[in-house]
Amino acid sequence: MTTSTQTMTAYLCAKGAADAIEFYEAVFGATLHGDPWRDPADGRIGHSELHLGGTRFFLSDEYPELGVLSPTTRGGSAVSFVVVVDDVDQVWARALERGATADRDITIGNGMRSGWLHDPWGHRWNIGQLLDGDAEG
Repeated sequence: MTTSTQTMTAYLCAKGAADAIEFYEAVFGATLHGDPWRDPADGRIGHSELHLGGTRFFLSDEYPELGVLSPTTRGGSAVSFVVVVDDVDQVWARALERGATADRDITIGNGMRSGWLHDPWGHRWNIGQLLDGDAEG
């Protein structure tokens, strides 16, 4: 069987996507790629693309009529994201200052200092810093 190179891109939904974009930019250093597509009928963000390091992810507002619901509406998220950063304490503090809530405080394990938090839109994030001598991969 022949396969081609493939990637996987997360597509997040937030109840208030414009605010979520600002959060991801301020906390993680994500950058918005192009302008979000807004629904001409009601102004909701139907699609946006953000870049975080070498990864991209998509984000939209809720579209209940299409079954697109955020973790806050669904009662929690079934998915978690891991972000490796240079300074976990700095990113952690920025996230909490902007409304994230700690799930598990920063500890050492698996080659990283990391902690778990929920952003204001219900997404679960592991924020970690590699320990000296460890490399991603």
